[in-house]
Amino acid sequence: MDKFRLDGKVAWITGATYGLGFAYAAALSQAGAKVVFNARHADAIARALDEYKELGIDAYGAVCDVTDEKQVELFVADVKERFGTIDILINNAGIIKRIPMTEMSVEEWNQVINIDLTGPFICSKAVIPDMIKKGGGKIINACSMMSELGRETVSAYAAAKGGLKMLTRNICSEYGKYNIQCNGIGPGYIATPQTAPLRKRGSDGSMHPFDRFIRSKTPAQRWGTPDDLCGLAVFLSSPASDFINGQIIYIDGGILAYIGQDPSNLDESKLKTVEEDSSVQVSDR
Repeated sequence: MDKFRLDGKVAWITGATYGLGFAYAAALSQAGAKVVFNARHADAIARALDEYKELGIDAYGAVCDVTDEKQVELFVADVKERFGTIDILINNAGIIKRIPMTEMSVEEWNQVINIDLTGPFICSKAVIPDMIKKGGGKIINACSMMSELGRETVSAYAAAKGGLKMLTRNICSEYGKYNIQCNGIGPGYIATPQTAPLRKRGSDGSMHPFDRFIRSKTPAQRWGTPDDLCGLAVFLSSPASDFINGQIIYIDGGILAYIGQDPSNLDESKLKTVEEDSSVQVSDR
């Protein structure tokens, strides 16, 4: 079981002030890693540090915009001076804009692409040289079911996540010979406060149409939780995954493997309920 431990490793999780990034950071810390994170605003850093402290996690956070190459280089240099080479990078920071493609401005498109795709490129580029010198490292990219599927109003997000899938494979292709593993995590639909209204029963006890739709498309017939994702994050960060490279692993309850059923056929009495984690604020990932 020692192969799953992260003792002595420095793990950088981008955008880990809340949401899945925060959950990943907490899980890696429990496995022994020193957690460092960034955000664009100092107040977000301060709030997150307080929350980490409440969990007994001695994290380090600093202001850094993942789309600004100079800021990223300075952040990596700062972390290296304080704690040593970054061993693990989780490119978690991301945004989504739900706008029909013909109504989306180029500026809005570029914002999504820059944060969701160019940011991981910049951050990975910044840590790979030291990983090579140290003899290896782990990069995990926050992919999505939208790395495989299209959906209305998320053209920029789907394009970015599709690109991130291929960036993941290309990092594997270029740097696998240096013992660097780059893989992706593709979450399905996760129960969070943001998605709670979509799972709320009507006054007559009826299911929300979107809840019924998602469950009908999911063999597990439930929404996921952050805990469903964190085990994979620790595994892909650990020596136990040293021969896994260039893979996108989807934690979606089986959605991508299943054509789905008629939503009207669901037996509501047998459906599981999932309590959302109030610290997690994400939508489709």
